[in-house]
Amino acid sequence: MDKTRRTLLAVAAAAVLAPFAALAGPEVAESAFWQQEVDLGNLPPASDRVPETPLVVDLEAKGRSYGVQGGVLNTMVTRSKDIRQMVVYGYARLVGYGEDYSLRPDILLGYENAGNRKFTLRLRPGHKWSNGDPFTSEDFRYWWEDVANNPLLNPAGPPDLLIVEGQPPKVSFPDETTVIFEWDHPNPSFLQSLAQARPPFIYRPSAFLKRYHEKYADPAELAAEVDYARVKSWAALHNRRDNMYKFDNHQLPTLQPWMNSTSGKKIRHLFVRNPYYHRVDARGVQLPYIDVVEMEIVAGGLVAAKSNAGEADLQARGLDFRDVPILRKGEADGGNYVTYLWGTGTASQIAIHPNLNVNDTVWRSVLRDVRVRRALSLAINRNTINKALYFKLGKPGAMTVLEQSPFFDPELRKAWAGFDPEMANRLLDEAGLTERGRNGIRKLPDGRPMELVIETAGERQEVENALQIITDDWRDVGVKLVMRPLDRDILRNRVFAGTTMASVWFGWDNGLPQPYTSPAYLAPTDQAFLSWPKWGQFHQTRGIAGEAPDMPAAQRLMELAQEWDRAATDEERSAVWAEMLKIHADQVFAIGILAGAPQPVVVNKTLRNVPEKGIWAWDPGAHFGIHRPDEFYFEGGHG
Repeated sequence: MDKTRRTLLAVAAAAVLAPFAALAGPEVAESAFWQQEVDLGNLPPASDRVPETPLVVDLEAKGRSYGVQGGVLNTMVTRSKDIRQMVVYGYARLVGYGEDYSLRPDILLGYENAGNRKFTLRLRPGHKWSNGDPFTSEDFRYWWEDVANNPLLNPAGPPDLLIVEGQPPKVSFPDETTVIFEWDHPNPSFLQSLAQARPPFIYRPSAFLKRYHEKYADPAELAAEVDYARVKSWAALHNRRDNMYKFDNHQLPTLQPWMNSTSGKKIRHLFVRNPYYHRVDARGVQLPYIDVVEMEIVAGGLVAAKSNAGEADLQARGLDFRDVPILRKGEADGGNYVTYLWGTGTASQIAIHPNLNVNDTVWRSVLRDVRVRRALSLAINRNTINKALYFKLGKPGAMTVLEQSPFFDPELRKAWAGFDPEMANRLLDEAGLTERGRNGIRKLPDGRPMELVIETAGERQEVENALQIITDDWRDVGVKLVMRPLDRDILRNRVFAGTTMASVWFGWDNGLPQPYTSPAYLAPTDQAFLSWPKWGQFHQTRGIAGEAPDMPAAQRLMELAQEWDRAATDEERSAVWAEMLKIHADQVFAIGILAGAPQPVVVNKTLRNVPEKGIWAWDPGAHFGIHRPDEFYFEGGHG
C-alpha cells in the first residue's frame, strides 16, 4: 500500500468507532477502501454497517450503468467555507427530489402524510452515523428539545419551516424508528423543506454532541472543553461543534455519502467514503462508488484554467458560459475531459435588485415608484447582452419561472422587458424626474444626480460585462450606473443593513416550481431576496428586527403566501402561484435580464453516470445533488 493510501485510511479511520453489533440484512460487498480496517477489527463488515433495510438503487431502471468502487475525484471551490458544497452535492436528505422533481424517501425508510397536518417519519432500523453511532429518534428528540428549543443555543427558537400560524408543532417519539410532527393547521411545504439544497437538519448526532451540552456533560469536563476551545460558554462551544451544514468539523458524524477527513483550514480537503452509508446498488455494492473526493480551494479566476489543464474530474461551480471557448480548446488539444452544457434552474441568470428598503430616504422613494423600476427595465437592450455574452443562447426577458414549470407564461417574460428607451424616458418624466444636469443625467428630488450604485459580488465576469452594456443604455435615458464590486459576504451585509441602493445576483433560486412548491420566496419572507431585506428580516425575526412591509403589492404577496398554506387542492395552489407571478411581473421587484444561459460542466472522460443533459440548479436540485454523485464512478475504479 502506497503512502498516500495509508494516510487516507489513517485519517479516515480516526473518525470511525469500534465495531457495532452485527445486524441481519442483505449481503453487501466489502469495499477495498475499508478492507484493512475490517481486517484489523476497527470496522464491522459492510453487510453489518448498512441499515437492515438499505436504500437499494436500481441503476438499470434509471438508465445508468452499475459501477465499481474506487478512485479519487478532484473538484474545486473558490472559498474555504465552500467545502459545505459536499453536503449540497452529497444530497443525503430525509426525503429528496428525483430528477423529475418528485419527492421520495431517502434517509427515511418512509413517511405518512395525514392532511398536511400530521407527518409520521419512519427511520431505517439499524441505520448508523458515519462513526457507527445509531441513528434513531433520539437524534430528533435531542435536536427538538435540547437544541431547537434551547434559548441559549437558538435564541430565535425553532426554524420557520416548523412554525404554522405562529405555532410550533407537537413532536413525539413513539419508538426508536418513529418521529411524529403534528400541527393544528396544514404545513404543506414541510416535506419539500426537508429536500432543500441546504437541509434544515431536524436531527443531530446526539451521542456525539451531548458531551458539549450542559444538560448531559460532566461539568468539569465541559468547563475544560470550553477553556480549551477559547470560547465564552458551553453554548458557544456546542454551536461551534454543531456545524452539520458547514461540514468543517471532521469529528462531527454525518449521514452524507462522504465524510470530511481534513481538520482545520487547508488548501485541499479530503472527503472519504462513509462506511455506514445507507444506499447500495441492486448488486449489493455500497455507495458511493468513488472512494475519495479531493476539493481544492483556488482563486476564482483559476477554475477555468485549471479545468482546461485537466485538474478537475467534475466541475461546474466557478465556471461561466464565457469559459466554454477555453474549455473546448482544451478538449481539442487532447484534454481528458468533455464539456457538457446543462440548463440552469434560476429564474434569471442576471437580475438587478433595487433595494426597496435602502436607508437613503430619497432613493427609497424613487426606487419604490413602479414607474422608475419599469423604466429601468425597458431601457435595457437584452438582445445585445444575449448576443455579446451568450451567443444568443440565453432567453432575454423579465424574471419569471422557466418553461419547465407548469406556471410558465410567455407574457410574463415579456412584461416591461422590451427595449423601449422612448417609453422609459416617458415613465421617468411621469415619476417627476424631469430635471437634468449639464451632462444629461437626471436629478433626484433633492438635487443630487441620479447615480444609481449597483453593487456586485465580483465573482462573475458576465455580470460586470452586462452592467457595462446597461451603463450605456441607462445613460441614454438620463440615469448614471455606477458599478461597485465587493466580496459576496460584504455585499450581503450591506444589502441587509440598507446601505446598498441596488445589487446584482441571480433571480429566484427556484425557477422550476410545481404546485407543491411553496411560493413563500415570492413574498417578503426572507432577507435573502435582495430587493426587500428588511421586510424579510421582519418576517424571519417575527417583528423583532427589520420593517413591516408597507407597500400594497408586497402586503398582497404575504396574503397570497398564507392562502397557499391554507389551500386544500393543487388547483387552489396553482391559482395563488399565477397571481403572485403576475404581481412580480407588473411591479418589477427585480429586473431580470435573461434566463437559460447554459452552464458548462467539465467531466473526466472516464467518469460515468454523469448526465450529458441536466439542470444546474440550487433549489430544487442541489446542483449535482439531484443527479446523485454517489452513483458516479470511474471506469475501472481509477480516477
